[in-house]
Amino acid sequence: MQKKWLYLIILSLVWGSSFILIKKSLAGLSPLQLGALRTLFAATFLIAFGFKYIKDIPKNKWKWIAVSAFLGSFIPAFLFAFAEMEIDSAVVSVLNSTVPIVSLLLGFFVFSIGFTRNQLLGVIVGLVGSVILIWSGASLNPGQNYWYSLLVIAASLCYGMNVNIIKTQLQDISAFGIAVGNFIVLILPAVMVLWFSGFFEQDILANDDVLTSLGYLVILALVGTGVAKVLFNKLVQMSTPVFATSVTYLIPIVALFWGLIDGEQFGFSQIGAAGLIIFGVYLANRKQKKTASS
Repeated sequence: MQKKWLYLIILSLVWGSSFILIKKSLAGLSPLQLGALRTLFAATFLIAFGFKYIKDIPKNKWKWIAVSAFLGSFIPAFLFAFAEMEIDSAVVSVLNSTVPIVSLLLGFFVFSIGFTRNQLLGVIVGLVGSVILIWSGASLNPGQNYWYSLLVIAASLCYGMNVNIIKTQLQDISAFGIAVGNFIVLILPAVMVLWFSGFFEQDILANDDVLTSLGYLVILALVGTGVAKVLFNKLVQMSTPVFATSVTYLIPIVALFWGLIDGEQFGFSQIGAAGLIIFGVYLANRKQKKTASS
């Protein structure tokens, strides 16, 4: 098995489980607290084991490290947390499958990376699937606010920008170096958000819900953010942005499994919409002679 496929499978299992961990963490934490603590726990882990990789980052690359940090980790952590306050974790994971499609569009319009006829068709199919998923989900779960789906799409935009930045601007820096640099940049913003959230005013030890949520969050931060961040950066460097973001083929399967175990409802129309999105991603990854470029 090629190493890039091994990385893809590991990431799908890790990130597919992240959505249920976010949901469980929100039982005792606010979205702001979850996003900030997730960042700080991951930063502690990465800096402890990889501080030596800082030397890999040239001074003129720190601006791209900072942009990558906010787009690839900080902003999405809060967007997903707020989204899962209103909609099921399995639905969030399927909407996250739009990342390769968004990456493709951003690659063309922002980074001048060409696309094929199949990829354009994949974009159209994937976007149709997203609309159907949101519409059918709102009908099946009238008590949930599906406007929050837009937060997941916004996170996909962030991820799409990030993979293109890594590929075009940070290709020569080690995967661990990028990850450590990212989270060094994010420590101060995360502390500020955590302070603003009122976390330090709580009696943590006296609240069982908070303690349980922190347990889930530690797993999410160390494995789902820290380790996975390094693996993903390496995957982007050894493959292409579209292949790397194809991890979203398998993420919904893992996330759906956890969601069903947790009692979430997922109707046939949503399954069909999820299939459309994944098929769109498949089309976007098929190789074909390029027909559009800049």
